[in-house]
Amino acid sequence: MAETESNWRYSEEFPRETAELQDARARAAELGVEAVVPSVGAQLAVIAAATRARTIIEIGTGTGASGLSMLAAAPGAVLTTIDAEVQHQQEARAVFAAAGVAASRVRFITGRALDVLPRMNERSYDLVLVDADPAQVIEYVEHGLRLAREGGTVLVPHALQRGRVADPAKRDEVTTAFRTLLREIAGSDAVISALSPAGDGLLQLTLRAA
Repeated sequence: MAETESNWRYSEEFPRETAELQDARARAAELGVEAVVPSVGAQLAVIAAATRARTIIEIGTGTGASGLSMLAAAPGAVLTTIDAEVQHQQEARAVFAAAGVAASRVRFITGRALDVLPRMNERSYDLVLVDADPAQVIEYVEHGLRLAREGGTVLVPHALQRGRVADPAKRDEVTTAFRTLLREIAGSDAVISALSPAGDGLLQLTLRAA
């Protein structure tokens, strides 16, 4: 157990972040927003780069840490980002501008995700990030799988819920929702899936070609 803990801590401290990403995290802390941790941000960047993502949609803007991680790694990508909080998106705009991200590369949509997502075109995105209200995670992932193109990837941070998902004694609504999601995904032939323990867990789903 000590070795596992040591390895986990080392991997969490491994990424080196830009000043703009550090600023995004500071803004998130001030607003009480839970940004993805550096190790998860680094994985988002690797996936965005490896898939050569051109179209990315993000459910939950936060203050821009996850969006900037992906945009910096995929210089040809355009990000559509959805959040109900205007202030969060204002902070993210400032972060993106400081990082030199052109305004034409980011489309901000302010509104409840469950109201916005049904209007988005299906099979239109290379990469979908689901990082919003955890109680709605199953519905968000269903929309994400609809929006992702064949071969596209849906990413879900916080999938382990601080160890609660792995503890059968924890049966609150959010933990149960994530546990149900993971069980359903594990039994699905429609996706190739992986669950990384980085940060608070990162669920990765890639749609198989028909």
